[in-house]
Amino acid sequence: MTSFFSRPLLGLSAGLVLMGCGSTALVSTPIENIDTTPLKISDLTDAEKQNWGHLDLVTDTIPGMSVDKAYAEIIKNKKGETVIVTVLDSGMDLEHEDLKNVLWTNKGEKPGDGIDNDNNGYVDDIHGYNFLGESYNEQLEATRIVSLKLGDAALQAKAKTKVDAEYAKASQQKQQYEQIFQTVKNADDAVKKELGKDTYTKKDLAAIEPKDEAMQQNVGILTQMLTYEDSIAEVLEQVEGGIKHFTDQLNYNYNVDFNGRKDVNDDPYDINDLGYGNGNPQNREEDESHGTHVAGIIGAERNNGKGANGVANNVEIMSVRAVPNGDEYDKDIALGIRYAVDNGAKVINGSFGKAFSPNAQWVYDAITYAADNDVLFVHAAGNDGADLDSPANPNFPNDQVNNGPEIADNVLTVGALSSKYGSEMVATFSNYGNVNVDVFAPGDEIYSTMPGNEYEFQGGTSMAAPAVAGVAALIRSYYPKLTASQVKHIIMESGLAPRAKVILGGDTSKTATLDEISTSGKIVNAYNALIMADNVSTGKIKL
Repeated sequence: MTSFFSRPLLGLSAGLVLMGCGSTALVSTPIENIDTTPLKISDLTDAEKQNWGHLDLVTDTIPGMSVDKAYAEIIKNKKGETVIVTVLDSGMDLEHEDLKNVLWTNKGEKPGDGIDNDNNGYVDDIHGYNFLGESYNEQLEATRIVSLKLGDAALQAKAKTKVDAEYAKASQQKQQYEQIFQTVKNADDAVKKELGKDTYTKKDLAAIEPKDEAMQQNVGILTQMLTYEDSIAEVLEQVEGGIKHFTDQLNYNYNVDFNGRKDVNDDPYDINDLGYGNGNPQNREEDESHGTHVAGIIGAERNNGKGANGVANNVEIMSVRAVPNGDEYDKDIALGIRYAVDNGAKVINGSFGKAFSPNAQWVYDAITYAADNDVLFVHAAGNDGADLDSPANPNFPNDQVNNGPEIADNVLTVGALSSKYGSEMVATFSNYGNVNVDVFAPGDEIYSTMPGNEYEFQGGTSMAAPAVAGVAALIRSYYPKLTASQVKHIIMESGLAPRAKVILGGDTSKTATLDEISTSGKIVNAYNALIMADNVSTGKIKL
């Protein structure tokens, strides 16, 4: 599974290191309006932060997808068809206040009777299926290749080099974050004692007149930390998250002796070993929040006065739990795609990815099966800030093996945008590639649902993919006769195409235009997509 560690935390670490410690009358947004859009110099309001991916570039000077504009001017009170969208992910909170009313329900299955009532091969699959059983933590695929001696000698050597290097890096970073935590905690305790109170403001901190070098350093550390978060408590929470992240990498992801699959009771490298898992795709741990966040971006119940609005309004979310806290198995992904197709999904969101895929063909076959059954597969580009067209940066699954021709015309690979229009528009973490990334969409600091009726900001191409899946669901709802291939090309061709150069991977020395780092050269726009969908469906435009 691609790592979706928050950008503020990584920035915080670097700072401390430096310190030493529908109507055809509607008109699409014209290209000339894009490059003349003034840069937004004011900070986003709280409302804008929570909804920026739905805003309009020209009106709001924020590179959103014009979702709100699409509802106000095109969708209005139109009735669309219900579209089943599969969240092929880590499982999700099926009881969440903003999701429980938009869940897919298998009407042919009777809950809890232990019988496969609809004879689809899966018992008690009421809201989807769980291919992970009760497992959660997992190795990365490279670790499994080393541990199980998968593939040939060359693959094993490549995997071992990767595992050894990443294990050492995680060990070093864990130690660094532990030192950061202790440094900030000690400074916080000292300042609280100095002020004689348990809570303090930036103003209180600025008013301290240090009597010695130690207090001067404490004030300096805390002052810098408060540029990252509003309180030191939040800073410490982020750093603790970093410690847990790297601890998990050491204990599970890069630990060749760990076996996270032992309780699943299957051979994950035998595609014919079926009947494993269970019908409960609920998240198992509080930290297993990824699928819940993704689901909310696609279809959190709109305008119910709670939390967040999903992009699509006529969706039923099918949860397929197949992505652990580590790398997904090719078998689970392949079977998960086939399950989604066989049970009526029209869009599948895949916010996952990995650098090694020993049974990639199983997944390619499943993607082709989805294409044959008119199902769109939307995939996250990954978060390494890397060029996916380079052989050095593989990201599985993809639809253009070794940069060759597409295996099927039903895959959209999505890079992530930040809310800052201009040169910093492409999120620093987002992968890119003229061949292997199709479009860009909002993915940095996206507000969405979290387990336990909570809401939170998360960033990653994992957040950009479901934004696009939501747009695809809108098109398939209001123009149901359009094929998956047509929907894909409408999304690619109807987007906005800024011509300005953007910074790649956060490196100011590396810049390119969007048409150089993606197939379409465009950022997804729901408003334009619905206009084009209308024109294609009525025959006014041929794709």
